[in-house]
Amino acid sequence: MEIKKNPKSNLENYSKLFMQIGLVLALFITYVAIEKKTFDRQFGDLGDVVMNADLEEEIPITERIEPEIPKMPPPPTPEKIEIVEDEKEVEETIIETTETDETEAVEVEEIEEVEEAEEVIEDVPFTIIEDVPVFPGCKGNKAQLKACFNKKMKKHFNRKFNSDIAGDLGLSPGKKRIIMLFRIDETGNVVDVRAKAPHPRLQKEAIRIVKLLPKMKPGRQRGRPVGVKYTLPVGIMVE
Repeated sequence: MEIKKNPKSNLENYSKLFMQIGLVLALFITYVAIEKKTFDRQFGDLGDVVMNADLEEEIPITERIEPEIPKMPPPPTPEKIEIVEDEKEVEETIIETTETDETEAVEVEEIEEVEEAEEVIEDVPFTIIEDVPVFPGCKGNKAQLKACFNKKMKKHFNRKFNSDIAGDLGLSPGKKRIIMLFRIDETGNVVDVRAKAPHPRLQKEAIRIVKLLPKMKPGRQRGRPVGVKYTLPVGIMVE
């Protein structure tokens, strides 16, 4: 026979109610504990404590010493001012004027004009001239003009020299050296012709050949035409 339980005696139906009641009691106990008043513990009277007494410090009083200011000497006594009475005549200093009268003649020193001496450039050797003289027919730059000049001079000597003279002079066989020296002036003309040779006739022949040279374009130094010294050494064979 199965035992039947009474639904009212089943405590599980009241579990929610018990939980609510327990929660309310817990909150009430917590509230009472918070609202309970407490009092501070009292100690015996220790009397008044003065703190400022220990903090006071005695500061010594010092006397300020002012620096001594050097005494300045008194200002000098002004010179005695002489008072001139109205009746006393005072000498006036007359300043002569430097202006001249129109009627007076003024002497003017003559100003001599000094002509500046024109810089004279001496003759320049052919080897160091800036712009060499130009032999007729030569063209090109400075180096080409210089090489062409030397070539034209040797060609002129070989063409104009009379080789029969050397054979008639009775000179010993061999190579003979002739040096011709001349100057090409500022206008391009050949002047101051000289020659050195082993015989006077050879020297005369060399001078004749140089004088047959054509007029040239003069050499220039610093952009100005100048005289140019030229030396032409040549050799001839004597059989």
